[in-house]
Amino acid sequence: MQACHKIGNTLIVLKTGDITKEKVDAIVNAANSRLLGGGGVDGAIHRAAGPSLLEECRKIGWCEPGDAVVTGAGRLSAKHVIHTVGPIWRGGTRNEEKILASAYTNSLKRAMEVGARTVAFPAISTGAYGYPLNQAAKVSLCAIKKFVEEHPDTFDEIRLVLFGDNTFKAFESAMKRCF
Repeated sequence: MQACHKIGNTLIVLKTGDITKEKVDAIVNAANSRLLGGGGVDGAIHRAAGPSLLEECRKIGWCEPGDAVVTGAGRLSAKHVIHTVGPIWRGGTRNEEKILASAYTNSLKRAMEVGARTVAFPAISTGAYGYPLNQAAKVSLCAIKKFVEEHPDTFDEIRLVLFGDNTFKAFESAMKRCF
């Protein structure tokens, strides 16, 4: 499954697949604050990248929710992994929306700083962190749209590599609403 939308010269792509297989300049990792790997996307990226990724993450040590840090990509085909920490869903009363938007925005800032022209994102916070899928999709895509409009011609392509049909459908619906 795939859907696309263009903002200026930047192509926004939604697709289902395995983010570790993407051939892009930077892959965004939905990390935990300790940056030590875990389950879901985080674990898959760490396994595919190999032990050098964990070594770099240990040196950094910590990432606040909503922030992002950059490492090399180990054995991945990407040049960089951008680790961002999304919010844990607690009913929407603890700035979850703002933190999620910041996770996307700060990831794009780090990508811009390292000269990445193509970036692949997972659906941050929608797995173990429990962020409701439809709400997360809207926040994510609106944050990406705003950043691209404020920084035209920075990126050639931003991909959201989504796990499963339900996630894809939620993001496809949000794309129609945000764009």
